[in-house]
Amino acid sequence: MKEYLQFYINGEWVDPVEPRTLDVENPATEEAFARISLGSAADVDKAVAAAKAAFPAFANTSVEYRAELLDKITAGIQARMGDMAEAISDEMGAPMWLANAAQVPAGMGHFATMSQILRNYEFEEQRGSTLLRKEPIGVCGFITPWNWPLNQIACKVAPAIAAGCTMVLKPSEISPLNAMIFTEIMHEAGVPAGVFNLVNGDGPSVGSHLSSHPDVDMMSFTGSTRAGVLVAQAAAPTVKRVAQELGGKSPNIVLPDADIQKAVAGGVMQMMTNTGQSCNAPSRMFVPRGKNEEAKAVAKATAEAVKVQMPREADKGAMGPISNGNQYQKVQDLIQKGIDEGATLVAGGTGRPEGLNRGYFARPTVFADATNDMTIAREEIFGPVLTMIPYDDLEEAIEMANDTEYGLAGYVQGPPEEAAKVANRIRAGQIQINGQGPDFSAPFGGYKQSGNGREWGEHGFEEFLEVKAVMGASAA
Repeated sequence: MKEYLQFYINGEWVDPVEPRTLDVENPATEEAFARISLGSAADVDKAVAAAKAAFPAFANTSVEYRAELLDKITAGIQARMGDMAEAISDEMGAPMWLANAAQVPAGMGHFATMSQILRNYEFEEQRGSTLLRKEPIGVCGFITPWNWPLNQIACKVAPAIAAGCTMVLKPSEISPLNAMIFTEIMHEAGVPAGVFNLVNGDGPSVGSHLSSHPDVDMMSFTGSTRAGVLVAQAAAPTVKRVAQELGGKSPNIVLPDADIQKAVAGGVMQMMTNTGQSCNAPSRMFVPRGKNEEAKAVAKATAEAVKVQMPREADKGAMGPISNGNQYQKVQDLIQKGIDEGATLVAGGTGRPEGLNRGYFARPTVFADATNDMTIAREEIFGPVLTMIPYDDLEEAIEMANDTEYGLAGYVQGPPEEAAKVANRIRAGQIQINGQGPDFSAPFGGYKQSGNGREWGEHGFEEFLEVKAVMGASAA
């Protein structure tokens, strides 16, 4: 049993004010393998006070100093990649191939990208007789999720460091170990005391108090839309900035002239990556009605070829378990809902895959012949479940794609010029055409109930800056 019972406050590992522990479960075995402490409002107060005290000096450090700090953190993650990948795999079930290929490199990539952005960013701009200055917003509170844990920590911490902000992080209590390793990396990189602080805990005890704290200038939250609303409500009385990256029910439009084999197979595999636990997963696939039967056959074959294996032993491309028991039950209930509402079950279904009698393993599941008003087309399932919806013409497909309370991402498959025109009509913050991979310099975030603000790249960096107009001044 690994124990991580201390918090990181003001450059030191400290005991919680009130001892209270939580066992961390391995979702592949349903057994506890680590233990952390759960914090309280008193721990948050200590961490925020440290961040507030450290802010004036850190805000005035040089661009080169902060860029070098980002470089050291990048190198630190690379040096601890093996430890980090194992922690992520054990705590949230990512197969080791995915932990090594994407989970850890994504976090490292945000720090490397932010270092480049910082070195080339203009913090001052002269407009006539007025000088526009960009300055760090102040003390930031971060609440991060369990599904891409290091990635979500990095795309908040990296721009905050770059901007000259100080911060308090509450990682998910479901996947906290990667955050503890990350904190060790921050300490070894020489991040000044008080700039970065970590308090483990749950939403009611730590997240709510952090969100409402009068000395926190900004909250950045990634998680469910329901929890994001609670963060915003807690933050409202102190009128702090709130940046949110929330849920999604992203459309994937397969155009009439698309290569059905390639488009559908690619869409199924992207849906199953990370066991479907990605907020931007292409969970609604719109296919031309005339090619519906062909699309169903491709989807069935692709889904049934996906292996589900123990994370430490998984082959490349295989799925691991759902990350926790509550989420597993939600996924099972929604699969049953799809069956009950009359969608065609093409592959998968309820229960565990054959050969796995414990662990939160779900079957790669595909529904077809669905309608856009079914529960499986409306709710974010956050599991390996694809909903295929036929359309009669492209206008109908676009209308259904936009008929959702979410707007995080969208996908289009087909001839590039036509796909680009369709992409422009999807109401979402990031659109991928023909399987284009991620770009760490591109903004990531959503429309509607998928959140506000942006992460990644220069747009994510600017979330941590205030704008000051100095009239009658000239640039230095």
